[in-house]
Amino acid sequence: MSSNTAIISSFVEGAPPGEACLFFCTPLLLQPVPELPILPKRATPSSALDLHPCWSRTTRLTVRVDIKAITGPDPNLIKNLSPAFQKYNEEQFITAKLPGGSSQVIISEFSALGEGRYFDSESQSSFEFDHSTGKAANVQSHVLEGEQASLVKSTLSTVGTYVKEHYPNAAYGAYPIENDTKVAVVIVANKYSPHNFWNGRWRSFYIYDPSSNSLEGSIKVDVHYYEDGNVRLLTDKKVNASVSAGRAADGIAREISTAEKKYQEDLNRSFTQLSEGAFKALRRQLPVTRQKIEWDKVASYRLGQDIGGGSVRR
Repeated sequence: MSSNTAIISSFVEGAPPGEACLFFCTPLLLQPVPELPILPKRATPSSALDLHPCWSRTTRLTVRVDIKAITGPDPNLIKNLSPAFQKYNEEQFITAKLPGGSSQVIISEFSALGEGRYFDSESQSSFEFDHSTGKAANVQSHVLEGEQASLVKSTLSTVGTYVKEHYPNAAYGAYPIENDTKVAVVIVANKYSPHNFWNGRWRSFYIYDPSSNSLEGSIKVDVHYYEDGNVRLLTDKKVNASVSAGRAADGIAREISTAEKKYQEDLNRSFTQLSEGAFKALRRQLPVTRQKIEWDKVASYRLGQDIGGGSVRR
């Protein structure tokens, strides 16, 4: 791998939520870069020209200028970045719509069939996925069979009820894994607000082992705020729980609900403590004079001194 490809691959793999979508438009990336005017502070999308709600056209063009400066005219750039696209999409649980479908399907290592194909348990279909464009195609039937097929279907029902009650917009899935000996549950929710300069993603996955009734997983939150700077929240909370024997699907959904509710409450408490503790400790509550400054009167004080011929101490 060339150094240029390695640099761009690193950017793709570590991109904040919604901000690797620049690369999901191969034609845009390969087009000649036009002359750009001085860009306004707030770049507003222009509907038909926008290929993703997170990036305005001017923003994408600006990033393209930077990429071109790094890579030069490399016609093989997209092909060379394929492993980075795949890693990002599978780790971030990127979603896509099947042709003719309305619901989102999840791209992950748990749903991978190999050779660029993935499957969705709920629609019982498999499909090809182009990691460089983010598009699904060539849908085929993929009927679930095997020891965990019944558990997967019942888990989709119970987890689906939980997700619809607690997330405004999320995708979820359940998949038989490890030679049909375990079941993986995946939940992903995205919220993008580019006009306010922030994007966020909630990811959680859980592995249920019927032989031990154990549920292990991880909850990951990734939020990026980028107005006049960069602030990013990255969390990874490990989850370990036991599911009661009998009616495993209900138990899986119940333990997921308990773990995610507790983690959200913990995050809220952490934010409150950060605001009232660490942030306040960064600066004095009073200046060195130990007296509060009446900021609304500062301008009038100076004006009065100038009119009266007074001087200002420096």
